[in-house]
Amino acid sequence: MQVVSFTAIGHAETQYTELANMPIQGSKVADNQGVLVIHPDYVEGLADLDGFSHVYVLFHLHQCKQGALKVKPFLDNQLRGVFATRSPKRPNPIGLSILEIDRLEGNRIHVKGIDMLNGTPIIDIKPYIQAFDCVQNTRDGWYEQGKDPLQTLSDDRFA
Repeated sequence: MQVVSFTAIGHAETQYTELANMPIQGSKVADNQGVLVIHPDYVEGLADLDGFSHVYVLFHLHQCKQGALKVKPFLDNQLRGVFATRSPKRPNPIGLSILEIDRLEGNRIHVKGIDMLNGTPIIDIKPYIQAFDCVQNTRDGWYEQGKDPLQTLSDDRFA
């Protein structure tokens, strides 16, 4: 298999220091605030980002150990294929969040809806563009039957 490596462009500053009781989806904690601190070498790449309301953030799930190909995801107790879940324990520990931009200050992007551990390495940032990114008429697979709207925080199954 081909090995791929990335260099972090920055890190997250958040209130979360351990996996237990973290938000399982940023959209469920829209008021949670944090900061994406971008390495000085990449600050020029932030030009024009302030014109967008939201960004996709790709990040390294640096505290998660590699998981199995079948997992019991949050919001369900049945084993599912890892690629049909949002489980943080994956063959490649990469996370994806859509965050609201509050403001930019130099190399610091203040965001809302953050669901990352403090110190999480940031791999990339891309603008959310509604005309491209808002998909209509979707299916939600197993989640349609098993959703629990009250669960918003992680438990210990992936710690």
